Amino acid sequence: MNRASIEIEVTSPFSREAVFKVFNDFHIIAPQVNPQVFKSIKTIQGDGGVGTIRLFTFGDGVPFTSGKYKQGTIDAGNFSCNYTFFEGDYLMGILDSIDHNVTIVPSADGGSVFKQIVVYNCKGDDKPSADILSFEKELYEKTYKAIEAYGVAHPETY
Repeated sequence: MNRASIEIEVTSPFSREAVFKVFNDFHIIAPQVNPQVFKSIKTIQGDGGVGTIRLFTFGDGVPFTSGKYKQGTIDAGNFSCNYTFFEGDYLMGILDSIDHNVTIVPSADGGSVFKQIVVYNCKGDDKPSADILSFEKELYEKTYKAIEAYGVAHPETY
C-alpha cells in the first residue's frame, strides 16, 4: 500500500498524566480553542472508549468539511492511543484512511513529549502533497499548544 506520513513532536513542561488527560478531551476542547479548524466534534456512536465513532465538522480555516474517525486503542498505562479517520472529504478522495498514533513520553526535565505519527493510507499512486502534509503538521502542533494552554487555564479539571 502506498503511504505518506508526518511526525509531530511537541515538548511540554507538564507530566505525561496531565498531557494524556487533556488530549483525551480533544473532542471537547479543540472546537473551543481552534474553531476556525474544528467547527464541531460530535460522538455519533460509543461512550468515548475503544470503538467510539466521532464526526468532525471542520471550520473555514481548512480545505475540508468533514471526517469520521473510529477510536482504536486507549492505553492509559502507557499514555498512548490511536484512532483512524475512515470517511469524509478529509480523505481528499485519494486516501483509504488516515491513522493517528499518539504516545506521550517523559522528558529529561520532568515534563513530557507529545508524539503523534499520522499515516496517510493512499488508495492508489496519489499522495497528499508536501504542502498539505506541512500544513497538517503545523496545524496539529498549533492545536496541541492551544489544548495545552486550555488545560493550564482550567487546573480544576486538568
